[in-house]
Amino acid sequence: ISITERFSFAAHAVEDQFDHTQPRREPGDSDGPGGEESPAEPQLQPPAVELARLDLSGSPGRAEGDSHGIRYVRYESELQMPWIMRLITKDLSEPYSIYTYRYFIHNWPQLCFLAMVEQECVGAIVCKLDMHKKMFRRGYIAMLAVDSKHRRKSIGTNLVKKAIYAMVEGDCDEVVLETEITNKSALKLYENLGFVRDKRLFRYYLNGVDALRLKLWLR
Repeated sequence: ISITERFSFAAHAVEDQFDHTQPRREPGDSDGPGGEESPAEPQLQPPAVELARLDLSGSPGRAEGDSHGIRYVRYESELQMPWIMRLITKDLSEPYSIYTYRYFIHNWPQLCFLAMVEQECVGAIVCKLDMHKKMFRRGYIAMLAVDSKHRRKSIGTNLVKKAIYAMVEGDCDEVVLETEITNKSALKLYENLGFVRDKRLFRYYLNGVDALRLKLWLR
């Protein structure tokens, strides 16, 4: 599906508290809306990602629970699409079209995971994995949201881990995402998982805020 509409990712997390996203410019591997970018604060590139640190053992598609009664399951049916849309669009002033979700979820269903409490979806992550510049396989975290009633339960962190594990199974070389430069809590969460600051993208979001591109090397 050709997609021309805007979508965003900006995970708002305080100790795994995620709120919903701010709309950004067109998706893809471009260098921001104005073609302007600059390297982020210098950081050493890590060696191969510390998978043991991420505790990614087990099958990413298998339903798993934790002490809060939360199960993590892989996307299975179009019937789950409204659950994901409700979580992502709840606080957006410019909700995405269903075609935006279908672009990601229909092309990469194996990279979409849901957090369930009984029959209620309380968290979701949507990603993609494809070739970057015909050189290596790049994973991209496009959307992530956790219901406000279920924060402080590590749901966001666990969803990201699930997605990374699935990307590793798909021979992914690196994982990237963008988040608002002012979103200190999200930056902390991802940096705790091994992501480093790669680029600063000026005026990347529709609200004029700059973004930081974060990257996790898997090889």
